[in-house]
Amino acid sequence: MVSSALSDAVAGAFRVLFLGRNFVRLLEGLLVTIRIAAVSVALSLVSGVFFGMLMTVKNKPLHVMCKIYLEFMRIMPQLVLLFLAYFGLTRTFGFHISGETSVLLVFTLWGTAEMGDLVRGALESIPQHQYESGRALGLTERQIFFFIVIPQTVRRLVPLSMNLITRMIKTTSLAVFVGVVEVVKVGQQIIEASRLTVPTASIAIYAVIFFMYFLVCWPLSMAAGYIEKRQKAQEA
Repeated sequence: MVSSALSDAVAGAFRVLFLGRNFVRLLEGLLVTIRIAAVSVALSLVSGVFFGMLMTVKNKPLHVMCKIYLEFMRIMPQLVLLFLAYFGLTRTFGFHISGETSVLLVFTLWGTAEMGDLVRGALESIPQHQYESGRALGLTERQIFFFIVIPQTVRRLVPLSMNLITRMIKTTSLAVFVGVVEVVKVGQQIIEASRLTVPTASIAIYAVIFFMYFLVCWPLSMAAGYIEKRQKAQEA
């Protein structure tokens, strides 16, 4: 009796997905999430490479400033940064930025710090004898950098950057707190609209949102694991 009532409740919850445009709206919200993540990731990859190279420069003041920026972005929760960008900039400087713009700004700054640290680690992991071998072959410092250092750095960065991309995609769910109508916000709207007719709608909505995030992130996670295993096999 209890199991029958439970199964009816779950079945009723999933029926809400096919009422009106609910499922289509969730897909549209997912596209917003993917767009935010894609733009943030693209900007972070480019700026992160330059930031990582700056972190390797032998200059004490520059190193300290880069370290402070990195630690600040790591320690400060992304939600607090979002509130600072969305509400703080408005009150401090008297201009308004949209929720999506504030999300892109915060995620790019955060992604730049994380990507920069990955680039720094990859650059510093290149053994010193690689540089010495290049010099012994008569290569200039520029040639050593472009033909020896960069290929090995990129090889080390690919799986690490894919894991970072996965983290950034998942963290886009915080955009709901600054009014961005992405997949989580759409889900909340559907649940709110169905609270009287389908009280158990949250079961279906959040389950579908979970699988949407899973389907986006899982291929990236698997690809990162495959590349990392392949690289280790080649080094063995």
